[in-house]
Order: sequence, then C-alpha cells, then structure tokens
Amino acid sequence: MFEYFYHEILRKVVIGFGTLFNDVTVKTTDASNNVTNSVKVPLAYAPQQKFLARLDQSEDLSKTTQITLPRMSFEFTGLTYDSSRKVTTTQKILVPSPSGDGTVRKAFMPVPYNMSFELNIYTKLNDDMLQIVEQILPYFQPQYNLTVELVEEMKEKRDIPIILEGVSMDDQYEGNFESRRALIYTLRFTAKTYLFGPVAKDISPKIIKKAQVAYYASTTDGDKSNRDVTYSVVPEAVKDLDAGVITTTTVDIDKTDETISLLSISTIEEGDLIQINKEVIYVKQKSDSENKLLVRRAQNNTTATSHVSGTNVNTVDAADNALVEVGDNFGFDGEFI
Repeated sequence: MFEYFYHEILRKVVIGFGTLFNDVTVKTTDASNNVTNSVKVPLAYAPQQKFLARLDQSEDLSKTTQITLPRMSFEFTGLTYDSSRKVTTTQKILVPSPSGDGTVRKAFMPVPYNMSFELNIYTKLNDDMLQIVEQILPYFQPQYNLTVELVEEMKEKRDIPIILEGVSMDDQYEGNFESRRALIYTLRFTAKTYLFGPVAKDISPKIIKKAQVAYYASTTDGDKSNRDVTYSVVPEAVKDLDAGVITTTTVDIDKTDETISLLSISTIEEGDLIQINKEVIYVKQKSDSENKLLVRRAQNNTTATSHVSGTNVNTVDAADNALVEVGDNFGFDGEFI
C-alpha cells in the first residue's frame, strides 16, 4: 500500500513561518530622540523552556553573559486534520512535466492539515517588547498568506494562510534581587497547509494528441460487415497561440461584413482560419486580384466585432495546434456520445 515519497512540505512550512520574523529590529533613543543603538532581534527554533533555563543557569560559571535579550524563538507544536477543507479524494491533479518532455505528472488531491506554531518573544525592557510586537501584529488581520512551493515535481505553489490565534503575556519578576527579570510574550499561530501523496511521473509516454474510435452497428439481418465505422479526432487550436502575424487590414471592417480587404492574401488559403483581434474568422473564398476574402464570421465561440484599418491579422494553423496544452478542450464544446 505504502511507497516512499518525501515532498518536505512540513519542513518548508516551518522554514517559511520562521522567515516571517527574521527581520525584526529594536532601537533605543536618547532624550533628543536620536537613535543610539539598533539591534536585529535574533531568532531561533527552540522551545520556550530552553531559553528560560538559560536565564537561570549556565554550564560555564566563568562567563559573565548567559543570554542576551531581546530574543525570539519559534516552535512547531502540533498537527491536526482540517475536515472543513476536505475535497473529493478521488480527484486528480494533472500538470505538464516541468522538464518539458511532453509527459505529465499526476497526484491525488491533497489532504488539508493545520500546523500549530508558537512564537516566543523575550525582553528585559517593556519598551523593547512593545516595539517587537507592534512590528508583527499589523500584518495579521488575523491571517497572512505565505506562498510555498509544496511539491517541486509539479511546481505546485499554494498560498498558506498563517492565522494569529492569540497573544499571551508573562512578566517573570518574582524572586530576589539576584534573579533575572524576563518579559515573555507568546503568539500562537495556525498554518493551513496541504499534504500531497506520491506523484506519478509517467502516466503515459506522451500527451494524447489523437483519439480514434471504432464501433459496429448491427443491421436487421445481423450482418455488420458493412456497418464498420471509425472516427478519428485530432485536436486543433481554437485561436492563435503563437502570435503569427501574416498581414493587416486595409479598410475598416464592420461586425456584419462578410467580405474583408487585406494588404496581402498570398499566404491564406480557402478553408483557413484567421484571427483579427479576438475574433476567429473562416475563409470561404479568396480573390487574389483584389486581395479580398469572402468569410464566415465569429468562429470557435468568438464574437463578431468591428476592426479598424491597419489591424494585424493572425493565422490559426498547425503551429498553434502544436501548442495545445494539457487540460485544453481541444476545440470541442459540449458532450459527444
């Protein structure tokens, strides 16, 4: 049932969470409001108890400094399933291979989980604490979206909401004069992430570009030899994809015109599709002597619109067919049985 895979999703979210708070600064000023000192607050991954222990004891008694304040630490404290974000588990995500080799990558829909974090802030002075907290809280209302590439194989990026759940304060000042005072603020967060299963790297050697169906329909006498029918379908682009400009219009075109004049029609054949702005047009007949085309307007679910003289004319051809992406409707609209 199980196979080895490791997308490092939890690790990426933990690292992303930590980077949100690695550029907090505390400044001190003199009576004239001039900055006398500026300190970038150190940040580490560690539980609160570790820093509290360092405030009270030191392995090296000859050291005059045990720990400098202010300081911050954060910790990943829990993981819970989030049923409110559950989706159909049998659905799959299909994306083209990032390598561009024409294959696809497949994975089942991810499972939603909530990651719990604690951010602990330690200071000796109350003003230092207020400076730090005021640089953090305005960004959470109560959430801040963090973009993380969850699955590198699929280039799957998602916005992970980081939600501020609450703030608690603790002023540890009790004790004798030899005891250190520590102001501690604890900010609790929830990160709403997703966990992906294994990714299938090669569900097919190439993207399907042609479908062929053969079926038999029996006649009343039971003879079906003359009723063999085969349909072959090749996907075609429904619009210009490579910006292939071939000519320009020479006069204004109204949305009801069925004859249009172009600067040159030498590269256009009867039965071709051309595109002017967003409208796709079918070429019925051409007049080389007058550079005019008899056309059928508003093809491929586009809308007939007016076009001014000098507008670029593109072609919808085989070069565009080669650019059809996975997930395109291949020119079809509706259901075919």
